This record gives sequence, C-alpha cells and structure tokens, in this order.
Amino acid sequence: MSVPALVDSHCHLDFPDFADEVDDIVARAASAGVHRMVTICTRLREEPKVRAIAESHPGVYYAAGTHPLNAADEPLATVDELVALAKHPKFVGIGETGLDYHYASDTKGNQAESLDVHIEAARQTGLPLIIHARDADEDIGKTLSRAHGEGAFSCVMHCFTAGRTLAETAIDLGFYLSIPGIATFKNAGEIRSIFADAPRDRLLVETDSPYLAPVPHRGKRNEPAFVANTARIMAEYLEMSIEDFAALTSANFDRLFYKAAASNGGAD
Repeated sequence: MSVPALVDSHCHLDFPDFADEVDDIVARAASAGVHRMVTICTRLREEPKVRAIAESHPGVYYAAGTHPLNAADEPLATVDELVALAKHPKFVGIGETGLDYHYASDTKGNQAESLDVHIEAARQTGLPLIIHARDADEDIGKTLSRAHGEGAFSCVMHCFTAGRTLAETAIDLGFYLSIPGIATFKNAGEIRSIFADAPRDRLLVETDSPYLAPVPHRGKRNEPAFVANTARIMAEYLEMSIEDFAALTSANFDRLFYKAAASNGGAD
C-alpha cells in the first residue's frame, strides 16, 4: 500500500534527544511518508549545526531564530544577521520566535524586543515568521496585528494550542495554523474544533519533535515519522481521506514555505 506524502513543518533534529540518530530518524520518516521537514534552530549560535543537518539531507530544510524562552539568555539577534542567514538556499523561515508567559513571564521585555527583530527580518526576506505562543494570547495577538498593519509578512502559528480568539486573529491576518500531536489527545476536543473551523487552506501539520508525541506514542520521544499519526487522526476528524489531507497540508506548506517548494520542484 502506498503511503501519502506528508511534510513535518516543525521539528528539532539538532536537539540532544536525536544525537547520532539523525540519519535513522530521517529514514524512518521517509518510510512513514514524511519526505520533507523543517528543522528549527532555537539559538542562533547553534545555526551552523542545524544548517549542516539540512545540507546533509535532501528533504530537510531549516529555519533559525531565538526561541522566546532563550530571549533573556542569548544575545539579541539583529535584523541584518537574520537576513544574511536567509540567503542560504535551504533556509526557509524566520524563527521560532514569539512569547511564552507560561515558563518565562519574567522576561516579557526581552521576548517582545526579540520578536520585533524577527518580524522585521520576515518582512525584509519575505520568508514566513514561525511563532511560538504560550499563555500569551492577548499580547501576541496585539503585537502581530499591529506589526502586520505596519507592513505585511507571512506567518505560521506553530504547534497551535491557544484559544479561539487568537486563532481567528491569525486567520484574519492571513496566517497559518500548524496542527501538533496534542490535537490527537483525547482531551483536546476544543483544539480539534478550532482546526475544523479554520479554512482548510491555512492548515499545516507538525511534530515539534522530540516533544509532544501524538497518540499512540504519547509520552514517548516524538520524531518526524509520527506526523503520519497526527495526520491520520486529524483526517478522520475532518472527514477527509488521509490522501486528501496529505495533499492539502503539503500544498499549504508549499504555498507558505515557498523557498522549500522551489527546491527540486517542491519534492525531494
């Protein structure tokens, strides 16, 4: 039986959880139908390592930025620095960046300053902004709305688990919502309903691996192959075939991450 082609729009292949296993991780993903993925750098000093992973695997692309949880500990990125990194052919997005008040409410100022830098870099490069938001719905919504009004940019709300108001704000701004493994959890009915109510041409699917493994792997280390589990469960919930869901989310990925789509005709 053929496996529909899927894309993991957000993973972290450079994290210690995958040490010395990246080749096997990528091979298992391909066997599950996940032929393309974006590995995310969360500290700019780690960018060379993340870039090397992308360079070593045809179907792996990368993005780089300063994660909000690292905003107070890392040097403030500059727009010029991010724009320069974006010249690499496999660099396809800016971030992840954003606001996290769950674990780091005491660094709100650092996070906001860093976020503004990443937004401007997304504007200047034309690459999508990759947003992490946790327990900061109101502030992230206001910030993104204000910034978009000052100059448009594209964006994905990665691992979306926030409230309906933020989802609607993001959709109104033309942004995308990325479905994580959390959406497969039994108690995630409200999150699933938000995805069901969103325009289908704004949906992506991701693992955020090594975190947040979907059912039936919940509680274990996540990896890109498991995006197939999330896709199958969400396809059933949305009353779509897995083939149609895979085609939909892949087309949405290609539209947003246009630089990856342009590589080898959009498929590696």
